[in-house]
Amino acid sequence: MRVSVASASAVRRAGLESLIKSSSPLKLGGSFSNPERIFHSSAVQADVYLVDLDRSSLVLPARVPSATVILIDDPDPGWTAQALRSGVGAILERDASPAQIVGAINAAHSDLVLLSSSISQKLAERVRAPARHDGPLAEPLTARELEVLTMLAEGVSNREIADRLAVSEHTVKFHISSILDKLGVSTRTEAVTTGLRTGLILL
Repeated sequence: MRVSVASASAVRRAGLESLIKSSSPLKLGGSFSNPERIFHSSAVQADVYLVDLDRSSLVLPARVPSATVILIDDPDPGWTAQALRSGVGAILERDASPAQIVGAINAAHSDLVLLSSSISQKLAERVRAPARHDGPLAEPLTARELEVLTMLAEGVSNREIADRLAVSEHTVKFHISSILDKLGVSTRTEAVTTGLRTGLILL
């Protein structure tokens, strides 16, 4: 799995490079001193993008690869929501442990959404009260579908969801397909983003 890293800090960039090189089966696919360049350079070839940011004022492109992991300290909830809408797969604090970073890389590569507990808490507080919807769903999510959607937001795999609910993976895929259809989205990431934005998910 090729991972390209980006950080304005030479020290942090070197640390991330070392982490990737020492974590099998990860392979360093590129390294950038300008975090913005990783999203715009056609020369970047990677399966996962690991981006270290020292501020939340950076405006992300309208769409970024879903296999993108952001390391950032105390992002504004509005920035976090925008990052998720852009397609970012995982957001962690910059002091996340090597194991947490590698876990986020694997989660993003599997098209899962992963937020650190503190970041998800702040985002949830923004959408929790009052819970709001941009408009009524044509068909509301069932209680089981809300359970599945919440687990998707936690970064749980289909197999783990099946185990938790004591159902088959086929049934889980059916639930996810129904969720995507009802929310009018096409990916798990978009479903979680919509769930967070509308208050369907309360992390």
